[in-house]
Parts: sequence; structure tokens; C-alpha cells
Amino acid sequence: MTLCAPSFVISQADGQLSAGADGFYHGDRRAMSRLSIAVDGIVLAPVSGGLRGAEGADFRAILRGVGEVTADPAVALHRRRTVSSGRLQETIEVSNAGTRHVRFRLILEAGTDLAPMERVKSGHISSHVPAQAVAGALLWSRDQFTVRLLSTPAPDELDATAGRLSYDVELAPGQSWSANLTCTAAHDDGDQFLAPPAGQVPWSTPVLRSADRQFDRLLKQSLADLDRLRLADPQSGDAAAGSPDQFLAAGAPWYLTLFGRDAIWAARMMLPLGTDLAAGTLRTLARRQGRAVDPATEEQPGKMLHEVRRGAQEFTDTFALPPVYYGTVDATPLWITLLHDAWRWGLAPQGVEQLLPHAESALAWMRDHGDASGDGFLKYIDHTGRGLANQGWKDSDDAIRHRDGRLAAAPIALCEVQAYAYEAARGGAALLRAFGRPGADAWEEWAQQLADRFRKHFWVEDERGPYPAVALDRDGMPVDSVTSGFGHLLGTGLLNQEESALLAARLSAPDLDSGHGLRTLSSEAAGFNPYGYHTGSIWPHDTAIAVHGLVTAGFPDAAASLATGLLTASAAFDARLPELFAGHGAEAGTNPAPYPASCRPQAWAAASSVLVLRSALGLDADVPAGTLRVAPTFAAAYAPLTVTGLQVNGSRLDVTLTPDGSVNVTAPKGLQVITPGRP
Repeated sequence: MTLCAPSFVISQADGQLSAGADGFYHGDRRAMSRLSIAVDGIVLAPVSGGLRGAEGADFRAILRGVGEVTADPAVALHRRRTVSSGRLQETIEVSNAGTRHVRFRLILEAGTDLAPMERVKSGHISSHVPAQAVAGALLWSRDQFTVRLLSTPAPDELDATAGRLSYDVELAPGQSWSANLTCTAAHDDGDQFLAPPAGQVPWSTPVLRSADRQFDRLLKQSLADLDRLRLADPQSGDAAAGSPDQFLAAGAPWYLTLFGRDAIWAARMMLPLGTDLAAGTLRTLARRQGRAVDPATEEQPGKMLHEVRRGAQEFTDTFALPPVYYGTVDATPLWITLLHDAWRWGLAPQGVEQLLPHAESALAWMRDHGDASGDGFLKYIDHTGRGLANQGWKDSDDAIRHRDGRLAAAPIALCEVQAYAYEAARGGAALLRAFGRPGADAWEEWAQQLADRFRKHFWVEDERGPYPAVALDRDGMPVDSVTSGFGHLLGTGLLNQEESALLAARLSAPDLDSGHGLRTLSSEAAGFNPYGYHTGSIWPHDTAIAVHGLVTAGFPDAAASLATGLLTASAAFDARLPELFAGHGAEAGTNPAPYPASCRPQAWAAASSVLVLRSALGLDADVPAGTLRVAPTFAAAYAPLTVTGLQVNGSRLDVTLTPDGSVNVTAPKGLQVITPGRP
């Protein structure tokens, strides 16, 4: 996949766009579903193909039997692809390295269904849209979406009905021939979200040099992918001036738009690279914060949205989502915590203060709307009957189930959402107190009461001891499956040290720690499926959250095992971690199996590399208090290690860890650096 949000291209390994979800996409529509090259009567033998950064790719093939005198290939085809916002460009070059003149007809076939993204994702086959020949180009148009394909030089024959461009190529020995293709796609009313200005990346780009080159490569590829997942908010005040608020699209191909939860988590993971992305994400979501009660969209006052699309998504007769959908229980507390954490990493006080009214509204939502049944827990239920049945991050229909495999009945209170709410209430209280606003004491009391209720109602026990249920169901009964949700509880403050130790032991056991990362569901549970979207697969962001939680709670060895597994898995995916992959585990094979429909790249999967690095270095900032903590944990496994170009309080941060465990830090002036052995 090559991408530059809001556009991307999916193709076969040989570069052909020819089947399934293949295509050039822009703004939630498929602009081109077929773009294939053939040579009349000649077999194309692919020899290589791969990415060139995030937005480019190269593909090479041999024209087998053309101009050959010996067994050596003589004529080769090189296909060079680059994607930018609303534009796909390809250069097709054929070179003759042989000793004979060659002549052949090269045929390019192009076509499209102009299908909306949800139709492609659902596997629906849409009808072919006929092309028109306009000014030497092929043109497709439907539903205020227009696609144009132009070739330079012009083809020798252009057949609009068949979508075929034909070129008669003749090459003497040593000669080359090339053609440049430009495909543009545009919505008549403009893009919903903009491609950010070139070069205005809202984070620093660190360089990691460690004893584990795979770690170095993972960070480099992840940052390249994140760069091309950037989108900008046209509603931001600075948009006209060329400096709009930026956020990260959730992932390609299915989620290349604004998702509240995903954008928040990704921005939070990226805080060691600066606070600009967090600020843009916070403001973009704040502009769309719920103001009214609307059961059709799940909007409520103070609530943060789930996703934004150009139009309604009609998946099936019983599953459809409106263009702006608020069906998420966790984006709102996570938004509050992102604001708090960004403040600690150096977000300017005036920027924080501007967002405090939104934070107060979000806190009020937790109290007044999130706790719909009045038992003190945040929970969800699909009021529309056509929306998401589950509204936490594990949002597939079968994600929340009892240990015996029975599905939980809504309303559902997820364990990790209570941890998010606790952390948000505490963080919100800290912000209110620091900026002289009322309510801090009340929210701290609310958080403590939540912790007490959680301890009373969520904890269950099996033959291995106590653990928190994944959720409470509509009757308030524990949903007792063992899941990766444990990792989201650690480090939030909701648990005491004894409880944290119990969960650290659970996360280290082989039913969850697969050797390639953390399984979403214990392999011992009924209904475990290594290919289950949330019932046995492995999600890199989920593993990284557990790694950070374990380090924060004081269990670096358990964190190290999960981090090592994730790095091992990244090698199988060429350092571009997917949204998820199969949960068979390392015992089943060195390389994890892909999940067929996984996004790759995906924002929080890519940002996980930064969170793992932060965890390894034991980084924690408290700019308002004037301190920066650097306490390496499992980073010793990667020493010697040097990372340059991190950021705190708007200035550069460099860290070096030597093989003997010495830590050298270059930090901004005015911050007291706390390292091991230094008070």
C-alpha cells in the first residue's frame, strides 16, 4: 500500500490493480479499481516490488522471451508509483538491454466502479462505470465524484468503451521507452478533511540507533507512515493561513478519516515527540463535541465522537452508521486524559486553558450521561438498533463474552473504560486545580468512589486466582473472560500494588503473551480464535499500552517480554506493523500470520513504536512541576542506545544509554532531569 491521506493505493505484489479491494482511493471513494499492464502475447514475469517510503513504490518485471539470445532477460519493465492527495502518478519504463531490436504492443487497462468505501469493505460488487474520452483522457464521474486519467505521451490507441490505452513500442538495443500516467480524483464539493501543507509535520522526527536494528527500522518506518496518515481540519481558525490543526487518520484502507478514540490514542503515544499533534487532535475533536441529545447519532452534550464520514454508511439492512457518529464510550474520558498528559509534556498554558470548558463538559458527560443506569459505571448500549453493538475499542459484535463463550448483553460496562474514567477524573481535577477552576475536590472524590465500586463489583476468581472481569453485563454480573484489557488498567491509578502484581502475572502467562505480542482473548477461553478480530488476535497498540502500563506499575520484566514479541513480529511485516495479526503465537511459527482485512499502516499501530521506546527509556515529563524522569527499564537489552530529536516543552531531548547502564541526557533548560542514582 502507498498512501498520502486522504488518498492511497492498494495493489497486488506485482503492482497490478486487478482484483478485490485493489484500487486508488480518495476521500472514502474508490477512484480506480483496475489499472493493469500487459504486453500483447508476452508473459510478464514479476521480479521485485516494494515500498519507497510511505507514498511510493517500485515494481519490476521481465518481458519473458522478448529479445533474448541467451537465458538472460533482455527487456525489462519498471513501474514507479507515487501517490499524493487526490493524485496517482505512475511512470512506466521499458528498457532493452539485449542485442536485438524488439517490437511489441503494451496495453494498459483502466476501470472503476467509483464505489463508496463501505461497499468495498463489505465485499459488494458494484457495477462498472463507463468511461468517456475527453481531450485525450479517460473520464469517469458519478455522485459528484470525478476521476480523470491522462497519459503522456498519448497512447497510439484509446478505447474509452473498454478503458484501454495501447502503445506500439519499438526499441533498438540499449534504448528505453516510457510513459507517464496521471490519475486525479476529486469530490465536486471539496475534501471533508484536507491534506496538510507539505513539510508541516506536527512532531519532531527522532533518530534511534540501538543494538537492535529492527527497533531502529520499526521507528523509522512508523514515523514515515504516520507522516502520510496526517489530515488537517478545515474548520480550524488557521486553515486559511496554511497552518490548520492536524490529526492522524485512523488507518488505511478502511478508516482514512477522523476517529475519536484512534486519533486520541495515537496523539497520546506521540507526546515524547512534541505536543502539536495532541493540540491539533484535541481542538479538532472539541469543535465537534456533542451539544444535544440525538439518539439517531448517539450524540450527547459533552461527548466526543466516534467517527466522521462524507455520508451515511449502509453496510447491511441492519447495520448502518450516520455521517457523524458518536457511538463510543471511551473517546470522552480519553480526550480529557490527553489534555492532561499534553499539559504535563509542555502544551502551552494558554492552549490548555482554551480547552478547559470542553474538559468540564466532557467530565460532566461521564457523570450525567456515561453512567446511564445510575450505578456509577460508564457503560454503553446501541440505542439505534443499527449501530455498533459494542462501543469500546473492541467493537466487533462478538468481542465481549463470558469465559464459556456466551455473549454479554448490553448495557455493558467495560473494565478498561472504568480505568479511563478514573484517570480522566484525576487528571481533570489536576487541571481544574492548576488553573484555578472549581470542582477539583469533587472529581477526586468521584474517582475514589469509582475505584471502590470497581474493586467490589469487577473482581472475580478462577483456579489461578483473582482478576477483573472484562465487563459487567446488563444485570450487573461480571463477564468473566480473561482478556488483554488487563493492560489498560495498569498505571492508571485504579489498582493498588497487589492488584497490579496479579495482572502483571496474568499478562506474562502464555495464554495472553503469545511471544508475538498480547492476545486480545486468552487462548484457554471458549471462543478463542487466533483470527478473531477481538477474540484472540494481536493488536500492536494493545500490546504497547500493556507494555507502558507494566512499566508504570513497576513490572519491567513482563513489559520486556511483550515488547520483544512485538519487535519480533514487526520483522515479519517489513517494519510496518498492521492494525492486527493472527494470535497463533511464536510456538506455531517464527512469523505471525496476517489478518486478511487488517489496515496497514494504521495510526495507533505505528505510534506504538514511540510508546514502546518511551517505556524502555522510562520517560515521564511533568513540565508544570519542572521535572523530567529518565529511568531506563528494559532498554538495557538494546544498549548501546542513542535517540536524538525527542521533544519536551517544545525543545529537543536526547538520551544515550551505554552498555554499562550509564544514562546521558540532554534536556531543555529549566527542567530537572531525574535519572537512576540521581535525586
